[in-house]
Amino acid sequence: MILVKKFSFEAAHNLTKYHGKCEKLHGHTYRLVVKIEGPLNEEEMVMDFAELKKIVEELVISKLDHSYLNDMFDQPTTERVAIWIWDQLSKEMEKRGVRLHEIELWETETSGVVYRGEKV
Repeated sequence: MILVKKFSFEAAHNLTKYHGKCEKLHGHTYRLVVKIEGPLNEEEMVMDFAELKKIVEELVISKLDHSYLNDMFDQPTTERVAIWIWDQLSKEMEKRGVRLHEIELWETETSGVVYRGEKV
């Protein structure tokens, strides 16, 4: 079964290796969708939504919200940020007996990425 939880955070960046309007400083309200996979536990849940929220807020949102992403990433594309988020969450999920199935990271209503941990 796959459990899904949505989050959002505000962040600014500029794409230094890109030539176009996004090379200028700008910000987004990012939307993050975290999907974890696992069997039902003794409480008949994959994971408590509150537990997942606490993990994501501690490991991801607290570091990215209201940040300047260029301080963390050389080229802070949505793709690179998604890989970083995956790296922050995947081992923590394994410790808890579930698997990080997929994350979606949206920088606008119509533009985002899906990442499943594949090597890029």
